[in-house]
Amino acid sequence: MTQINKLITENTEYVINLRRYFHMHPENSGEEFQTAIRIEEELDKMGISHHRFGTTGVIATLRGNPSSNRTILLRADTDALPMQDEKTCDYASQTPGIMHACGHDAHTASLLLAAKVLKCTESDWKGNVKFAFQPAEEIGHGALELISANELANVDAVFSLHVASSMDSGLIGVRSGPMMASCDSFDITVTGRSGHVSAPHLSVDALYTACSIVTQLQSIVSRKVDPIESAVVGVGVLRSGTSYNIVADNAFIQGTTRAFTHATRKLLNESVTRIAENTAAANGAKVNIVFKDANAPLINDPEWTTRMVNACSREFGEESIRSDVPQSLGADDFAELLVLRPGVYMRIGTRNAADPNTVVSHHHPHFDIDETTLIKAARLFILAVEENSNL
Repeated sequence: MTQINKLITENTEYVINLRRYFHMHPENSGEEFQTAIRIEEELDKMGISHHRFGTTGVIATLRGNPSSNRTILLRADTDALPMQDEKTCDYASQTPGIMHACGHDAHTASLLLAAKVLKCTESDWKGNVKFAFQPAEEIGHGALELISANELANVDAVFSLHVASSMDSGLIGVRSGPMMASCDSFDITVTGRSGHVSAPHLSVDALYTACSIVTQLQSIVSRKVDPIESAVVGVGVLRSGTSYNIVADNAFIQGTTRAFTHATRKLLNESVTRIAENTAAANGAKVNIVFKDANAPLINDPEWTTRMVNACSREFGEESIRSDVPQSLGADDFAELLVLRPGVYMRIGTRNAADPNTVVSHHHPHFDIDETTLIKAARLFILAVEENSNL
């Protein structure tokens, strides 16, 4: 729609200033208090009704032409990361030790612009839109809060996007089916019996047991997972022992599993538990295993993926869309919404070779984006609404 594109372009300065405000005032996961207040202030100016979910989540609702009752939920994550912003630009983080190093500030600003434009054109599209400003994505809690608050009731489809420094500015990436991996973490505590290293037969070596567990965990992917599939079982922490001549009576292992299907996710986690328990038993030790389920695998709905690929091709040109981007073993808790509702998650490139800060990886202390992509991100949100309107 020409009117929509005109409104988006006219609000370029608005969305850039909004993104810079959020970038300057980042807040950690679950602590997005001022972020939520600013979102609510903007929605009030637009005349869009809203309410909270959880503590810092914001849901806004807009009703278009009543000839359809279909509802689509558009989601933007709002949290930042506990790391120092090392950029020297005017809009660098003003909060020591916290920065938007993943682009959630851009997502929030773009969704607010989309809401503003959709409010101005509400008689031109059919159905309803729920705007979900979701906290705590970085710790995998926010989407579950949204679900537990019953915000998916009467929602027919869901849509989200993520900026990508790995893609050139303005390119759009997507993949039908599994696109991102599940993410679970595990804590394994091994309990043995201490003693002198000169008499190992009188003790139960928790350190040796833990090392055996870590070694055996490496066999899961190579021996239990179909070689055609990709999966990860990784151990990042192993702590044990107090002195060179004392048999360790305890050890702590911490790691993660990643998979692209629900079945493989289940296989990995069950295998971790079985190996830890059996290895400990074989050595006379005991284990306590705690899993933290962060995210399901992110699986895009094929029909919705096709719809959005075609819509982007019409709107931006076929050359702007990459419909077969590589799978990523990274995770996003938007996956939990896709378990319950059909929808799609897309990437938008923000890499500009002229600005070195836009080339670095996400979660880097110099992370930044090419801000010209903000209006395109807003247009992507609106395209999803238009596709929902056409059903």
